[in-house]
Amino acid sequence: MKEQTVTATDPIKLVAAVLLPPLGVAMEVGLSGQFWLNVLLTLFFWVPGMIHAFYIILTR
Repeated sequence: MKEQTVTATDPIKLVAAVLLPPLGVAMEVGLSGQFWLNVLLTLFFWVPGMIHAFYIILTR
């Protein structure tokens, strides 16, 4: 199993994920497909976008 490491910028990304989920994802992976998926999830409803952002930030 891959060991997850916490970086110094993770708390900043998590705060950004709460305020504006696509921003947190963009800070983690850039403007990739995960970012656009998060934009779509956030437009439908805030909570799915936030959950997806936390998942992306905490698993990479």
